[in-house]
Amino acid sequence: MTFALDLQAKTPLLDALRSYINNPHAGFYTPGHKRGEGISQSLAELLGTRVFRSDLTELPGLDNLSAPEDTIQEAQALAAEAFGSEKTWFLINGSTAGVIAAILATCSTGDKIILPRNVHSSAIAGLILSGAIPIFVNPEYDSILDIAYSITPQAVAAALAKHPDAKAVVMVYPTYDGVCGDVEAIAHLAHQYNIPLLVDEAHGPHFTFHPELPISALSAGADLTVQSTHKVLSALTQASMLHLQGNRIDRDRLTKALQLVQSTSPSYLLLASLDAARQQMALYGKELMAETLRLADEARNQISQISGLSILKTAHTPGFVNLDRTRLTVTVSNLGLTGFAADEIFAQHGVLAEFPSMEHLTFIISLGNKQADIVQLVQAFATLAKQYKAPSLRMSQPRVRNLAQIYNCYEMPLISPREAFFAATETLPIETISQRISAELVCPYPPGIPLLMPGELITPVTLEYLLNIQAMGGKISGCTDPTLRTLKVVK
Repeated sequence: MTFALDLQAKTPLLDALRSYINNPHAGFYTPGHKRGEGISQSLAELLGTRVFRSDLTELPGLDNLSAPEDTIQEAQALAAEAFGSEKTWFLINGSTAGVIAAILATCSTGDKIILPRNVHSSAIAGLILSGAIPIFVNPEYDSILDIAYSITPQAVAAALAKHPDAKAVVMVYPTYDGVCGDVEAIAHLAHQYNIPLLVDEAHGPHFTFHPELPISALSAGADLTVQSTHKVLSALTQASMLHLQGNRIDRDRLTKALQLVQSTSPSYLLLASLDAARQQMALYGKELMAETLRLADEARNQISQISGLSILKTAHTPGFVNLDRTRLTVTVSNLGLTGFAADEIFAQHGVLAEFPSMEHLTFIISLGNKQADIVQLVQAFATLAKQYKAPSLRMSQPRVRNLAQIYNCYEMPLISPREAFFAATETLPIETISQRISAELVCPYPPGIPLLMPGELITPVTLEYLLNIQAMGGKISGCTDPTLRTLKVVK
């Protein structure tokens, strides 16, 4: 990636905020705390007051996020150059807003869209809001490690051949565990049908900035990608970006879709953090990622030498062509522990994982981590392995031998997610809902793939697996009753 470093050193949004901070005036605009003067004392004691001086609204010189013409437009143009897109939009409602907008921009009611089963719940929200009909493709699944990989080009090709009228293909790249599928091949397949590839690249905004990281989705041919700048770079939580290239997506429609799902009162703290994160990566990204990779490799090498532990490595299958080395997934089940139990033990040692699952703990190593963090992480694993020596013991647990069996073998729901969402529903005991149509999204961990979505048939096999996962300590999200005593079904 090459760009003009003198231009990338600019921070138009930060500069505009700095100008307002240094310009005393009587403010009669939102927000009500008036640049920190009226902030709660308890909040001021926690955070100080200076940050609130930058908590401003769309004032002259600060531009308008919905229709940028000045400061925001310049900041977004710099981000487009840095991340390799033709056009970039700042997102202050997280990547969720970007994923929903991408579906709204490409699909209307009744249109088909091809998605992986391990899609984020924001994509399901996009289906509900757009009325699009999902064509689901199961990701590759490692039943030994109990980890879902990516969808394969072969599976996408089969879905496109069967549904040539699909309006778009969606891909998750990378997965939560850092698994990267063949985005280049899938982009090529989508383009053969003259439809766009939309990529949920929430966990991959750093890929652009170091050659030892996986290829970025845009570089591999994706038409649109949504990145959570806050997840692995330095923006504030909830700050993300949407990048676009090519002409397969109507830019005006995408802009209008974003206006539907973004706040009309954007946080300039979030916007400025995006501007600063872009500048930081443009100027120092390669250096920062080199150090991040060094720390990740050090952790990977040391932990892999501890008896009873193993670390996820690239499998070189159609659903796993590369691995983000800054994502560390450690299998702890050979110690006789679930990832949930290990996570609780680690918390006592002052080490917090990103994501526990049945057999694993997953850690994000980013530019904010330091050498001391790696030392503490390795020591926590060494202590854990000494306390729980059970190398021959495997956790007894249900395993997904065939994802299609668990997901009812249906590539399409019986009714659309939108129909199910707006349908009359009833809440019933879980023992009585087999063969009913789900009105809820139910996502268990593991394997972290929604087991039920609105509009899908509930089968005995799915219910049995879901209850087994819960009994083993898995977490259930998305549904009204997380205890799973009841579920909402279409009336």
